[in-house]
Amino acid sequence: MKTKNKSYALLHCNVLSGEKDMEVQKNQTILVKDGRIESISDTETIPEGYVCIDIKDHYVMPGLINMHVHLAGNGKPQKKQRDNAKLVNAIFSNPVSAYAAHKLVESYAKMELMSGVTTIRTVGGLKDLDTRVRDDINAGKILGPRILASNLGISVEGGHMAGSVALPAHSAKETVEMVDARDKENVDLIKLMITGGVMDAKEKGVPGQLKMPAEMVKAACEEAHRKGYIVAAHVESPIGVRVALENGVDSIEHGAKPDEEIISLFKEKHAFLTTTLSPALPYALFDRSVSNASEVEQYNGNVVFEGIRDCAKAAIANNIPVALGNDVGCPWISQYDFWRELCYFHKYVGVSNAFALYSATLGNATLAGIGKETGSLEPGKSADLIVCAQNPLEDLRVLRVVEHVMIRGQWIERPMVKRNPLLDQYLDPYLY
Repeated sequence: MKTKNKSYALLHCNVLSGEKDMEVQKNQTILVKDGRIESISDTETIPEGYVCIDIKDHYVMPGLINMHVHLAGNGKPQKKQRDNAKLVNAIFSNPVSAYAAHKLVESYAKMELMSGVTTIRTVGGLKDLDTRVRDDINAGKILGPRILASNLGISVEGGHMAGSVALPAHSAKETVEMVDARDKENVDLIKLMITGGVMDAKEKGVPGQLKMPAEMVKAACEEAHRKGYIVAAHVESPIGVRVALENGVDSIEHGAKPDEEIISLFKEKHAFLTTTLSPALPYALFDRSVSNASEVEQYNGNVVFEGIRDCAKAAIANNIPVALGNDVGCPWISQYDFWRELCYFHKYVGVSNAFALYSATLGNATLAGIGKETGSLEPGKSADLIVCAQNPLEDLRVLRVVEHVMIRGQWIERPMVKRNPLLDQYLDPYLY
């Protein structure tokens, strides 16, 4: 059963609001009541009945928001590609393994929270597990972050992730039917797989091959918009971006090297970009003896990585909104390492630490449509926050380990995640 939140007084806080122009507000007291921020001030007078916690001049900021998550993935490096569709079919072929998958998704959602991510946006999952876990979290049955869920994505036969975290449609009519099926599951958004990805391409220079015809994209977007959903689309080529934007997609996930037409389409359609540097980086930049990528996969990894980076740079230069996600679940991308995406955003796109923090908090919340509820530390908003020992405005790497987490006013003391040392060993050199 859901229990009533305690009232808290967080004392001696160095506050980072999450707003674009955020600066450290020193020695603040944050009052939290009924799961919401009641006030932020320099008062030393605490009302009766509040649990006082001394933050000891450490840094309090909004919880991170990860806009591109696949909750079923563990991020372990792979020596060779596996047949994901075959694996998923096997998992759901009997109730024992299906139950285990459900519990695994629950555990990964909790891992996101323990790492300081208080909201996630899922963009392709196993059956309806994302919405089921979301609903159990909202009902107070299990502990986890706020979830905006898409459940299964919509792909095409032979398309990206078809048969695993997406279902293949064979016509415009079928895409509409799939949108309607997701609507019955009470999802929060619709996800399309319009192009292939790095690992789908079999030849050099052809990652992001267009897979979903324009008429199918248009039909899915029109039905989704009619039902009040935004549409996110996996896209990793310029032609894919154009087809997506021309036919109604609201957010381009990943991106590709842009031209003037693409920039104009982003502006005309009021669409945004979700930058995901994390998944392509190992294929592009690791030695192949480490990534286990073929020469073709490494070449295409470079194409995709550079396309995502260049798209993000162009978007920022042209005032196109940019969200941050890390495509968690891909090899080398764990459920606890979203903070790395902020570091890559700073290093490879060239944004300031403050802009990276804003993008991963209030910026992401605004683009996800929940900016009035979360994303910044303001009176009236949900008490979703994290505590860091040092100032992330000076060094984003302090987000690797958060001291405390609060989600909807629930205080979590010393959250812990079990790290994979192999990921730290090989990914850390690319942080700065």
